[in-house]
Amino acid sequence: MLQIDKKKCFVALGKFLSQFSLDKNTKDETVLHNDLFFDDFVDLIKLSQSHNGWFTPEQVYFAFQSWAKALTEDNLNKWLADYDFSKVKPKTVGLILAGNIPLVGFHDFLSVLISGHNVLVKTSSNDQHLIKFLAKYLIAVNAKIENCITFTDGKLENFDAVIATGSNNTARYFEYYFKDKPNIIRKNRNSVAVLTGEETEQDLVSLGEDIFRYFGLGCRNVSKLFVPEDYNFEAFFKAIYEYKDVIYYEKYSNNYDYNKAVFLMSNFKLLDNEFLTLKEDISYASPISSVFYERYENIEDIKKQLEKDADQIQCVVSNGVIENSIPFGKTQQPELWDYADNVDTLLFLNKL
Repeated sequence: MLQIDKKKCFVALGKFLSQFSLDKNTKDETVLHNDLFFDDFVDLIKLSQSHNGWFTPEQVYFAFQSWAKALTEDNLNKWLADYDFSKVKPKTVGLILAGNIPLVGFHDFLSVLISGHNVLVKTSSNDQHLIKFLAKYLIAVNAKIENCITFTDGKLENFDAVIATGSNNTARYFEYYFKDKPNIIRKNRNSVAVLTGEETEQDLVSLGEDIFRYFGLGCRNVSKLFVPEDYNFEAFFKAIYEYKDVIYYEKYSNNYDYNKAVFLMSNFKLLDNEFLTLKEDISYASPISSVFYERYENIEDIKKQLEKDADQIQCVVSNGVIENSIPFGKTQQPELWDYADNVDTLLFLNKL
């Protein structure tokens, strides 16, 4: 199957996804196969939270809109411009997907197919339905792509390479089990924000998006703040107040109550606004409904620390004080060329 055909398939998928938003689902008569897929997709969205309690309509629609914006012809051309897949001999690449946020493994799925390989997918039990539906849509756009896509519920077998995402514990198992195959093994990572105290109110409101999008479950969500020695959190708490409704989601609320109780029983000092706790802690991985913070004297010290701990960090957010950092509010809106763990997936696939 020609490369250009797959690109067209994904552009068509992007147009399909662009019809769905939290405000309104609007059927576009120019979109392919709406008669077969539009209503069923609306039904799947309604069911998503019953499949995974964290997959609320707001979060699922956000994921779809993000992919709709990514899957344009211009974006795909820009992403693929630096690679030549003309000499690729199709291999079967196994994917072990995470399920922490909606469609979290879709970039790997896209990368394998767009590079000319076949994909063998083991979905997470937490996100089994969305990617399978999108695969069916791709097949409807071009039936030949069906030969390139396989889903499995059992263990991966008959594959040439693997991309596996899991926790630090499962990564050790993956590294052993897949040691004889070309692989990308992804472990736990977290994202941080570096504040100077000179942020505007809008900066801090946008930082709330980085913290609360997907309830903080993604590796691109900010779970740790670095703040100046004399930083006053009053402006931060005022800015993030608009995210207060997060506490009305039962699973988030349960986490907030539980983690706050654990902290208080351990006599930890907390800053608290009744829907988020801030705890001073050197760790990067904070529990749901909590963000850790660490004070600094010199920004140069933070730069060195972030460099030293790069293998634990997915994104750094700042107002440009850290090189290559992401602007506030953008962590969960990655471009196609923003690779997880800074590992170039397409380069890996091109060398198979």
